[in-house]
Amino acid sequence: MNGFVSFISSGPGDPELLTLRAADRLSQADVVLYDDLSSGPILALAVQAQLIPVGKRAGRPSAKQDAVNALILKHAQAGQRVVRLKSGDAGMFGRLEEELAAVRGAGIPFEVVPGVSSVNAAAAAAGLPLTRRLTARRVQYLTGADVTGKLPQDLNWAALADPKSVTVIFMGQRSFPDMAAGLIAHGLPAETPALIAAAISQPGQRIRRGTVAELAETLRREGPSAAPALIFYGPLAEISDEAVEVLGG
Repeated sequence: MNGFVSFISSGPGDPELLTLRAADRLSQADVVLYDDLSSGPILALAVQAQLIPVGKRAGRPSAKQDAVNALILKHAQAGQRVVRLKSGDAGMFGRLEEELAAVRGAGIPFEVVPGVSSVNAAAAAAGLPLTRRLTARRVQYLTGADVTGKLPQDLNWAALADPKSVTVIFMGQRSFPDMAAGLIAHGLPAETPALIAAAISQPGQRIRRGTVAELAETLRREGPSAAPALIFYGPLAEISDEAVEVLGG
């Protein structure tokens, strides 16, 4: 008899940002297959589960997706309650579709538990709204890395250079200097507000703000941080929170 799979969104990593349903499923799980960014204190809620790391990090040895799918099926087909613990919100750049296809194909019952995305957590930590009447009516998300880890070649530059859209870039620390050059070449003002938010809700949380040009130069000079980070740019509200550093300040 098949078990059950819960695809759980762990949020940015702070257990207090989990949903009640996520916490409940973790407490009842027999097996938890977790991402790197979902490790740490959240796993303490899985009081009776076998814990199996299956995380993927750019530039590091990572579990192959087929192997992750096989582990989900193996434990579910053994009748266990499986939690696939995914960072942020499970449906945001987390290859959820491939894992759902695997369990659907095997006839295994499942659920998807939504969560706080890293975007919303970072905006909240910065004291920043993602929209604003008249000047920021659209929010767009994209990945700054293709399957090779480089800047995607099929970007919609007109949309990305729209000065009235707030844009959020996942996995973009390495590629942002090149992306910024493309944005500016396609009409985005170099002085457009920008910020980078790293290790959100973690002890090493760091938020830095400046302009698109300043952030590109900072990342070119310093290189990417070890912590996962999001990049925001667009008509962002003025930030005065003491937790936010000023680039070059």
